[in-house]
Amino acid sequence: MKPAANAIDTTTALNFQDVGKSFLAGQRRISALQNVSLHLRGGVTALVGPDGAGKTTLLRLAAGLLLPDSGKVESFGLNTADDGDSLHTLSGYMPQRFGLYEDLSVLENLNLYADLHGMDRLERQQRFDELMRMTGLAKFTERLAGRLSGGMKQKLGLACTLVNRPRLLLLDEASVGVDPVSRRELWHIIETLVRDFAATVLLSTAYMDEAERCDHVILLDQGRILRQGSPAEFHALTAGRGFILSSPVLSNRIVQQRAVTLPGAIDAVVQGEAVRILLRPEAKPDWQACFSETDRLHSQAASPRLEDAFIMLLQAQRPLEKMPPPICVTALDNATPTCFANQPAIIEVDAVDRWFGEFQAVKKLSFRVCQGEIFGLLGANGAGKTTTFRMLCGLLPASNGKLSVAGVDLRRAAAKARSRLGYMSQKFSLYGQLSVRQNLEFFSHAYGLRNQHRRQRIAWALEQFDLQAFADVNSTDLALGYKQRLALACALMHEPAILFLDEPTSGIDPLARREFWTRINQLAGQGVTILVTTHFMEEAEYCDRLLIMREGDILAAGTPAEIKRLGIAADQAPADNMEEAFIRLVETGEAAPL
Repeated sequence: MKPAANAIDTTTALNFQDVGKSFLAGQRRISALQNVSLHLRGGVTALVGPDGAGKTTLLRLAAGLLLPDSGKVESFGLNTADDGDSLHTLSGYMPQRFGLYEDLSVLENLNLYADLHGMDRLERQQRFDELMRMTGLAKFTERLAGRLSGGMKQKLGLACTLVNRPRLLLLDEASVGVDPVSRRELWHIIETLVRDFAATVLLSTAYMDEAERCDHVILLDQGRILRQGSPAEFHALTAGRGFILSSPVLSNRIVQQRAVTLPGAIDAVVQGEAVRILLRPEAKPDWQACFSETDRLHSQAASPRLEDAFIMLLQAQRPLEKMPPPICVTALDNATPTCFANQPAIIEVDAVDRWFGEFQAVKKLSFRVCQGEIFGLLGANGAGKTTTFRMLCGLLPASNGKLSVAGVDLRRAAAKARSRLGYMSQKFSLYGQLSVRQNLEFFSHAYGLRNQHRRQRIAWALEQFDLQAFADVNSTDLALGYKQRLALACALMHEPAILFLDEPTSGIDPLARREFWTRINQLAGQGVTILVTTHFMEEAEYCDRLLIMREGDILAAGTPAEIKRLGIAADQAPADNMEEAFIRLVETGEAAPL
């Protein structure tokens, strides 16, 4: 029965009262949410928290796709348990994997969702025109959804969600896997909805810089709200506790490794040309504990940020675990690379082309990577990064040019080269119906490990990545952070000299991201060469050198510091961060194909 019009509360978009929700997992009942209460009324609210905190469950409850076990969920005064049909006309929900039909065109996808909402022909035409202008897809209505770039797919997914002009918009990790330019465009759409149509937006995000842009932030952990408030209120929790450390004689990696061991240190992470450290409230800066006068350490106060509060609150909730143990890569224990400019190249790319029919995905690409270097490949969606990766892994032949990996010509001995490298794909190439142990057994066998050596490496992986407790759990049931650990362990089973990482931290929270990069820095320190693609620009700061691609060609190359000095006008200062530098360079270059 449809509720009366006066039952609709025009001010309160979402109200949770002591909401609880649990699920059965095998023989166990897992509590996803516990006594959650929140009240949203306009603006943009960020939902943040570590993997498995309950963010997706909360959003699905808000959308009426799940019903609470206890408590009450209301939207605009309507109870989701009783008025689901009416609420679906007032809200829009975009899940992490939005259901676009890739064999349908942009316009056909929009028509499908308009049909679901019962829109008439005149109404939908006006709405489509508005959505196409808002998303910048007006020129691509006849293109198949499967042929859109990642950023354009996200914008089409958002347009389909907005067909019925929802008053409450629920977004689950909407910007994961898209480049900074596309991410900025998604945010422009969100801000337009709030400003021009008074929409209320609740979005989950793994990126703290996105949460900084919101009016309100909810930090969720283990199904409970740890804290909620404005970004400024979160900043106040760590005011005066952050410092920026730099040294003209020590690398950022060494400064970070020492800083994290300082008395009272909560967190230490590379930030630009320096290292950002966060201290506990009672701790006083004691740089001499880990640095000498010859290190010429410079320190200055850092402005508080939301990510600092995120780390501090979560570590107070679950005391800081020990750092990952050193990773042993026996074949490279004696590697001690110093200056990359003087090192021989372990990866060489010379005038490489790759054609797909009449489309040229990679154009005369040339670069070199040295042993022990962390080399970053950046670029907008569709720039050619993944194609380049697949060619370097021997999974895709080059149309022209020369590719050499670990001294092996990929055109002549791709199989031999593959035995020297490990690959961790963007979507985690794990077998979901196999357990953790079975995945390790499969990959170790695929890499040619046998008998005692194979058993030793499996035992090493389970211990090294703290996977013993999950050895018999199917990988599809692992939290995202543990899937990432398992994927990295599988890639390292045969102790490769080169490790390829294709957007390895997409969607994982800052705590898991820090653990991952601790391991990567250990590997690089032991001489393993790392080639990584990422859309998360703070991670680009961790690389020794970067190459930014556009339309399959090189737009810019250099160290992070050099990249931030490129693409600026005479009256401009260097970019403050890598995201700003990336957007400047991409927008000042020639128009990229969409």
